[in-house]
Amino acid sequence: MIRAIRACKTAAEERAVVRKECAAIRASINEDDQDYRHRNLAKLMFIQMLGYPTHFGQMECLKLIASAGFPEKRIGYLGLMLLLDERQEVLIDLNHSNQYIVGLALCALGNICSAEMARDLAPVVERLLQFRDPNIRKKKNLQHTIIQGKNAKAALCSIRIIKKVPDLAENFINCAASLLKEKHHGVLITGVQLCADLCKVSSEALECFRKKCTEGLVRTLRDIVNSPYSPEYDISGITDPYLHIRLLKLLRILGQGDADASDRMTDILAQVATKTESNKNAGNAILYECVETIMSIEDDGGLRVLAINILGKFLSNRDNNIRYVALNMLMRATTLDAQAVQRHRATILDCVKDSDASIRKRALELLYLLVNENNVKPLIKELIEYLEVSDQEFKGDLTAKICSLVEKFSSEKIWYIDQMLKVLSEAGNFVKDEVWHALIVVISNASDLHGYTVRALYRAFLTSTEQETLVRVAVWCIGEYGDMLVNNVGMLDIEDPITVTECHAVDAVEVAIKRHTSDLTTKAMALIALLKISSRFPSYSERIKGIIVQNKGNLVLELQQRSIEFNRILQKHQNIRSALVERMPVLDEATFSGRMAGSFPTAISTSSGAPSNLPNGIAKPATAPIPDLLDLSSDDVPAPSSSGGDFLQDLLGVDLSPTPAPSGADKPPKASTDVLLDLLSIGTSLPVQTGSSASDILSSSQDDKAPFANFNGLASLSSLSANATSPANAAPMMDLLDGHGPGPQKPEENGQAYPSLVAYESSSLRVMFNFSKQPGSPQTTLIQATFTNLSSNVYNDFLFQAAVPKFLQLHLDPATSNTLPASGDGSITQNLKVTNSQHGKKSLVMRVRIAYKTNNKDVLEERQINNFPQNL
Repeated sequence: MIRAIRACKTAAEERAVVRKECAAIRASINEDDQDYRHRNLAKLMFIQMLGYPTHFGQMECLKLIASAGFPEKRIGYLGLMLLLDERQEVLIDLNHSNQYIVGLALCALGNICSAEMARDLAPVVERLLQFRDPNIRKKKNLQHTIIQGKNAKAALCSIRIIKKVPDLAENFINCAASLLKEKHHGVLITGVQLCADLCKVSSEALECFRKKCTEGLVRTLRDIVNSPYSPEYDISGITDPYLHIRLLKLLRILGQGDADASDRMTDILAQVATKTESNKNAGNAILYECVETIMSIEDDGGLRVLAINILGKFLSNRDNNIRYVALNMLMRATTLDAQAVQRHRATILDCVKDSDASIRKRALELLYLLVNENNVKPLIKELIEYLEVSDQEFKGDLTAKICSLVEKFSSEKIWYIDQMLKVLSEAGNFVKDEVWHALIVVISNASDLHGYTVRALYRAFLTSTEQETLVRVAVWCIGEYGDMLVNNVGMLDIEDPITVTECHAVDAVEVAIKRHTSDLTTKAMALIALLKISSRFPSYSERIKGIIVQNKGNLVLELQQRSIEFNRILQKHQNIRSALVERMPVLDEATFSGRMAGSFPTAISTSSGAPSNLPNGIAKPATAPIPDLLDLSSDDVPAPSSSGGDFLQDLLGVDLSPTPAPSGADKPPKASTDVLLDLLSIGTSLPVQTGSSASDILSSSQDDKAPFANFNGLASLSSLSANATSPANAAPMMDLLDGHGPGPQKPEENGQAYPSLVAYESSSLRVMFNFSKQPGSPQTTLIQATFTNLSSNVYNDFLFQAAVPKFLQLHLDPATSNTLPASGDGSITQNLKVTNSQHGKKSLVMRVRIAYKTNNKDVLEERQINNFPQNL
């Protein structure tokens, strides 16, 4: 039958042969043919293993078990284990006088024992376990084959019983402990396994074995390690490696969480780790279990170093399986002794470059855990060099890990920018959106590196135009800092000279628009960059307008709309273009980090801690909670709302949160689309207040928000560039598509005079406020702030910030300088415009913050101003 089945060439032929044989077996069963019953059952077992139904032959198993001859019983019990399971009730004879038949019964019980059978037969198995003849003390489980001769089965049968009924574990504790004293390896290995399973289900057994058996197990393992050559148990020159491994596993269970037991086994573990040969699989298996045991027990660290060194040797093995398990174990070891693992960093780095994909991935995960402030730079350098030659399917994982490490351990912004540019150049298509968004935020905050960054991006763009994210970041930087690129502003000593003309900068953006692989986001960013550099490069305005006009018929509505709007700005609205395309305000890194984490920073509760004194002598609270800092009236502070919009839109100047509308008679008329803000968005339009200046429009995403959810509400010098036009000279908002808008208003004479106010004065600084109003706008107050240095030291990087409650709107013009001369030899002035929506009901109130540097020290001063003149 077996020969006929193997000769079949198709599944249909095989089924035909099986049907024929099954029909013959059924006929033989019906005839009650006892001579061929055992052969029929053997055929049924083979057919069962092929996956065909054989339920009709189950009774034949029981008939063979009930027969008198041992060969028939052996086939019957074997068929019982294959054709039946624990759901069937069978009668097993454990009291037979023939020890071999008892062994067969124990094999069957160990495979198909149910919970009920376990409870009924546990006393019998316990009695057999204590029997003096070693042939009765070994049970058969599913992983072993029946071994004729001196094989005891009772110990392994008891494992099945305690797994089915854990409550019976205490009945086998003493029997299992006695098995550990046996010299016969077959009985000893089953006894060790029984003890290990008892420890897992019974804490009582665990404590008992720790106290009574640890020394004996250590002695047994030492005897096996030092035993001479024994052909009966020798495998690859090692005496019984299976018993080695079982003993090490049991020692691991006993030593885990117990310092005394761990201390008793340290010597033998060190001996096994040093004496076992690693040139054979058997030796490697023992060393691996020894390392597992060392890592699990309570050790002071000496053994762990030895174990980690063994794993380091495993990494040099040619077998991928050994290297893979070594990498897994080293990942666990990093939590115990990272310094010892660091010694094998070079070998782990070589595994990252391995040809096997699973080895590469696991080694990269391990290397990621080993990076710290001391080794991040050389490791990142090695990983980026490998990124150039790595497989495409591995670039995604490698890029993500590199970007995460650079962001986590970057101590200098220039190093962060350099590494990210290398990654964008080599694998920009694998970089996630949040990574290059974060890069733009860092570039925006690194004011002293703007020139260096735009030049580096321009060089990279010329050689790697196929990397989409690189093109996006390069286009954004050219749009913001294109004049620095052309004029070589901020050259560093480490840079090579580069000559870039205005034509070259326009060419680069044009290439980005016309690339057939550029997506909508890239082309939209390129169009915005063209609009911005049209103001920085006036001589190329006509060429830029021609490039923009080419997209007026674009099939993508977004690009078509932008092209039409930008073209209208270039043609008819030159007076607002310079204000519109100013450099973006510095992007807040804390806000971006919170948004990437899934939410904005929540408001900090007010603390009643003792105030602390700043170096300038001004007292401030121990903590400066935002609501306490900004909630200057009885109005409730609105809770911060998380924006679900893409951060790219925020980079381009968009606030996707709804703008709160003023109530009552002061509510201004609404336009259906805020065109100016739409120019800086991607398919998003916002409500707009008509009649406001272009400078107000540019800051409306800050002013219109609930200003005190976080410090984004602070109007500061950084929100506008130094060449921003003042509100008095800015052109009013007009409809960009029809060109009809009110003419520019002429400045009028100020109305009622108001007394000057010393807003802030200390031993080192005085701030004076002068007030004025325009006729017809009683709710609007113009404030001229004058800053005078009373100390003998010059103040550099001078920055004035102010915040107001939500019923006020604040607009700041740029300060006249950021350097304040010493001893009152000069002053800085800065204009503020405050609109009071509850004029006549509530007075002005303001929180100010002044920051500057003196003698290379940062100074921060704050104060709340409540004594403004009445009727403001």
